[in-house]
Amino acid sequence: MTIWLSLCGAVLVVAYLLGSTPTGYTVVKLLKGIDIREVGSGSTGATNVLRTLGKGPGAFVLLIDCLKGVLAIALVYWFFNFSPSQNLIPPEVNTELWQPWMVILTGLAAILGHSKSIFLGFTGGKSVATSLGILLAMNWQVGLATFGVFAIVMAISRIVSLSSIVGASAVSIFMTLLHQPLPYILFAVVGGLYVILRHRSNIERILAGTEPKLGQKLQVEQEQTVNSAS
Repeated sequence: MTIWLSLCGAVLVVAYLLGSTPTGYTVVKLLKGIDIREVGSGSTGATNVLRTLGKGPGAFVLLIDCLKGVLAIALVYWFFNFSPSQNLIPPEVNTELWQPWMVILTGLAAILGHSKSIFLGFTGGKSVATSLGILLAMNWQVGLATFGVFAIVMAISRIVSLSSIVGASAVSIFMTLLHQPLPYILFAVVGGLYVILRHRSNIERILAGTEPKLGQKLQVEQEQTVNSAS
């Protein structure tokens, strides 16, 4: 049992490291030579990359960050398929009960890694794209439904942060409606709350009416531009 628990712990560490991979930071550093954490919102996510470098790099970072979530969950599925052939699962372990809990723990590890990257001094993004990848790997219907909510709110408001917050709020509803296992519903609640908390500053700007729409710069960026020109 000790070996089995150690292997499960190793899976969680790998998932965290996957999430920690600093995609946005690396892309901006390579293409523009700057630290994206010192630009705009300070986030390393796709939205801040979009504001900094444009659509192409922003879309690339979005795709890779989403893929990090997919790979983290795929790792769990592979682990549970691989373990029986190597006699790694103790007789007392009920894999049907254990696997869903490992899925959500791995997902949370990847989300934490993206927002608190060990490679960036425990800073990072807001975990939206990585969370989407996790949802698609857990249940593609929930993932697509969540993305649909995000897209609808985006089309109406043109505000990425608001779309992300509403999407994160809707996940637990979709998990419940599609009769997903209890661990998945708990993940939706905990993960959704975490993503919303990561948007605290955005919520303040939304309430103040200063949150930029897609294509606009943050007010702090505009002020910095004015100050540097004066």
